[in-house]
Amino acid sequence: MTPAFRPETIHARLGPAFYDTVRPADFPAAILRFRNDRWAARIGLDDLTDADWIAHFARFEPLPGSLPEPLALRYHGHQFRSYNPDLGDGRGFLFAQARDLADGRLLDLGTKGSGQTPWSRTADGRLTLKGGVREVLATEMLEALGVYTSRTFSVIETGEALTRGDEPSPTRSSVLVRLSHSHIRIGSFQRLAALEQWDDLRALVDHSIAHYWPDADGPGGLYDAVVGAVARLGAEWFAAGFVHGVLNTDNINLTGESFDYGPWRFLDRFDPAFTAAYFDHSGLYAFARQPEALHWNLARLGECLIPIAAREAIEPVFESFPGRFRAALARQTFARLGLDAADEPLMHGFWGAMQETSPPFQQVFHDLLGGGLPERLRESPIRATFETAAWAEVIDGLRAQAPAAGLAAALAHPAAGRPPETMVIEEVEAIWSAIDSADDWGPLHAKVAALRETGGMNRALGLLAGATGRPGHVPQG
Repeated sequence: MTPAFRPETIHARLGPAFYDTVRPADFPAAILRFRNDRWAARIGLDDLTDADWIAHFARFEPLPGSLPEPLALRYHGHQFRSYNPDLGDGRGFLFAQARDLADGRLLDLGTKGSGQTPWSRTADGRLTLKGGVREVLATEMLEALGVYTSRTFSVIETGEALTRGDEPSPTRSSVLVRLSHSHIRIGSFQRLAALEQWDDLRALVDHSIAHYWPDADGPGGLYDAVVGAVARLGAEWFAAGFVHGVLNTDNINLTGESFDYGPWRFLDRFDPAFTAAYFDHSGLYAFARQPEALHWNLARLGECLIPIAAREAIEPVFESFPGRFRAALARQTFARLGLDAADEPLMHGFWGAMQETSPPFQQVFHDLLGGGLPERLRESPIRATFETAAWAEVIDGLRAQAPAAGLAAALAHPAAGRPPETMVIEEVEAIWSAIDSADDWGPLHAKVAALRETGGMNRALGLLAGATGRPGHVPQG
């Protein structure tokens, strides 16, 4: 690794009340399938040889200066609104922490499929290779569309045959490493409140303020920061056409960062009732119900903080969520369209037209880049949709908005002249089929490259999630 690597051990300072030290599984094989050198460079690990990469991210030899042992984090959570006190890191752990060399923020390297822990219950602690591939696709697509997401850092095939009820079995196995700004969940606070460990709860609040939200003033200020970040995340999901699938309280973290991808889906066509998880029979986490689910989860966090804060410091912040979500959705919708606008009535008109006509989701944003430029609409494969009464007034409104500063650069980007990148289930299955049947990784690598080109276009718009409204920089020392 380069001398620039800046390791940290910050989470270990919380003490053993918050985690269990564990040992990783001893896998029979370690075949490197995906390494994210773009993000490895952000923490000074891009110079690792493949052998060293495998040593650290399959054998989990400690990174120098970082955590000496993996930490399986303790938490509880509501799963489909039923409280479960038997959660915790059951097939993953916090492996290492480091600083982002670009902005100084704290980053976690956490795992998925790294073996059993005290919280595995009856599970094997493993991850299928298909699950690892799906997480690469989810995170790359979300990053390209400007969603604040964890990044898939590494996927290594591990040579085991796994039996799963939702995949043809036996199926191949993998271990994944994700890079994110925190693995502290709403469920982390719920556990301490349920056990009435008030001193530990205060310590977690202080830790969270010091290392993620340094401008927050006490528990109420922390809650305000988290509510704002989660509202923004929900808006980013909505504008991306993304359905997470499992919005339990242990899957929502205090940084408002999307992570832990299981039965996720992207919309093909606009459909408010679309669900991602085959077991979500009631549609609790359907596409258009995700803001409601996030708000419900934030209520559970507020309940944990009231005993150490004051109801008056929590309730008004909780009630601010719908307005903050709407404002964030307006900003994100217009940002995707390359417009400098925050007109909520126009935003509602846009989504109303989407609901009325149910067009291909990503195609709409591609064709309306710039607010409905005639030359783009003339070439649109869904031109007839835009000529309906549902869209006429909306497009007039979009054309009246100011262009974003980077619109000209975005329109000149090669990705703007090609069909939009999508991530519908048929594409995901085709990419996996090539790997599963012929060990052909070409389609996956081609898709990642194309998504990163789309991300380049969106960077020109300033769309990709930055530090504003996110966990801040932490002074060193």
